[in-house]
Amino acid sequence: AGTVLMPTKAAEKDKILNAIDNLTPGGSTAGEAGIKEAYKLAQQSFVKDGVNRVMLATDGDFNVGQSDDDDLKRLIEQERKSGVFLSVFGFGHDNLNDQMMQTIAQNGNGTAAYIDTLAEAEKVLVEDASSTLFPIAKDVKIQVEFNPSKVSEYRLIGYETRALNREDFNNDRVDAGDIGSGHSVTAIYEITPKGSGGEQIDPLRYGQATVNNGGVANADEYAFVKIRYKLPNEDVSKLITTPVTSANEVASFDQASTDQRFSVAVAAFGQKLRDEDATAKLGYDKIMEIATAARGADPFGYRSEFLSLVRLASALGGNR
Repeated sequence: AGTVLMPTKAAEKDKILNAIDNLTPGGSTAGEAGIKEAYKLAQQSFVKDGVNRVMLATDGDFNVGQSDDDDLKRLIEQERKSGVFLSVFGFGHDNLNDQMMQTIAQNGNGTAAYIDTLAEAEKVLVEDASSTLFPIAKDVKIQVEFNPSKVSEYRLIGYETRALNREDFNNDRVDAGDIGSGHSVTAIYEITPKGSGGEQIDPLRYGQATVNNGGVANADEYAFVKIRYKLPNEDVSKLITTPVTSANEVASFDQASTDQRFSVAVAAFGQKLRDEDATAKLGYDKIMEIATAARGADPFGYRSEFLSLVRLASALGGNR
């Protein structure tokens, strides 16, 4: 681990580019030492009320010093208390350690992205720079409670690495994800309405628990959403709540917004690639149909690129 260029103002562009041009690969990867050095430099040039962030570009294949995920997690958790945030950018393939990169990003008040093409680099570092670099909320937690009189079954699609215990929602000491300027987050739940006949799980022998008044409180609601977040420079969370009612319904899938319908296609594609039971009877052609109809405005071609991935997967998998 070494320092090629001390913290330098962006106005000194030639000096920065010259340092980059003189970089050469060699030897082993002392990831732990590199991260420590980066945080030390960030502290030396800390800007009060400004953007203070370590940006780590790596394949995650640390083989000198601490390389265990839990050890690196503890290191990052300690460093985040300084007010310096972290972004992790994955490069390369074959030996890419995505799990490690996700671990340290999630525990360092940071974000993670995989850069495989110049277009993806432009998306993450230019087009989405504000959401990547400028946090507006940290430790953002979302908790959804479903009404058993309206919803008999539900499942959250994805977010396996982001799940929190129920008791952690109100615990401000528990770390969570961060939201950047202009950043949006989509969470998709699949629900089975009560009495629809689509249940996959046998009913409980002793029934659902009820409140003391003999029924379920707020029986007209589908669910209740709670969001906790901290401002970037604060350590005490704020709470937002909202019920989900019939007023939030749309009459049909086609009447949902293009973003909502496209996100459903992406979620279905992810499950299809993992051979999930829920998408066993859903072909790539249907996913393509949904995504194509919901492509909408696509100025940078990201959604078109997704459609190309679906076509490729379909060709490789025989559209099963």
